[in-house]
Amino acid sequence: MPRIYDFSRNPAERNYTIKDLQSLKGSGRKLSMSNPADNQQIKACVEAGIDLFVVGTEQIRDVRQITPKHFTGAGSTWAQFGSNEEILAHAFEAMREGADMYYTLRSFETMEMLSKEGIPVQSHIGLIPTFSHYCGGLRGWGRKAEEALQIWETLKRMEDVGVFAVEAECIAEEVLEAINEKTSIVTFSLGSGHAGDAIFSFVADICGEPSEEDKPPLHAHAFGKVGRLHKQIHEERVAALGEFHNEVTAGNFPYRSTNIKMREGEKEKFLEALDKWKPIHQ
Repeated sequence: MPRIYDFSRNPAERNYTIKDLQSLKGSGRKLSMSNPADNQQIKACVEAGIDLFVVGTEQIRDVRQITPKHFTGAGSTWAQFGSNEEILAHAFEAMREGADMYYTLRSFETMEMLSKEGIPVQSHIGLIPTFSHYCGGLRGWGRKAEEALQIWETLKRMEDVGVFAVEAECIAEEVLEAINEKTSIVTFSLGSGHAGDAIFSFVADICGEPSEEDKPPLHAHAFGKVGRLHKQIHEERVAALGEFHNEVTAGNFPYRSTNIKMREGEKEKFLEALDKWKPIHQ
């Protein structure tokens, strides 16, 4: 495993370095990537062998405590900060906490600013849910040649300003296949076919957890049935709470077995003392 210094200049190790990911181009090897949202999911991803993580900045410390050697990205949402100064400060904070790259949706100018400061920048091409208002809703991208060319031009512009990696979301697979080897940018494919250098999917989608959407996206393939377990847990919780309520209202609970008892002979002493008790100050 490569030995490195992290961005706070602490000696560390990583399962993959920036150079390792860039070297994936043309190798035929694919890495797995996901977004664990809490400590339990981080541990599950580690045990499952997931290669790369992307998490919220507030989770970086947890990741570094649980799995200090995993390549992990963090970042900010589009509207989280107003100025480039705020974004730069947040990016430095994320890198100090142990992030290996910083995600941003902001302008090319912002991406270039971060890159010039030595921060490995990840951005986003294809479907960007934050901007779905502007493109007629959540849909696939690059189905027509004109839009496919726009994706390529955006990718090259990102490359020119120093972007290291992109999430390629819901792009026609033929498009990513055609452009992936023509760029130095590392691509994380989400619903964009096999050509990505890493294949990304959300933990919730992978595990088949409940979704806020009535119709999950095409790329959201469930490999597990955690949603069914959630339903069973909810039903069991409701049943237990209902039984508790019924036993309380019937006067049966707390049960004798759950109550604390005084030691033998102590009750009589206590009651005798209680009868004789008088306040010190009257």
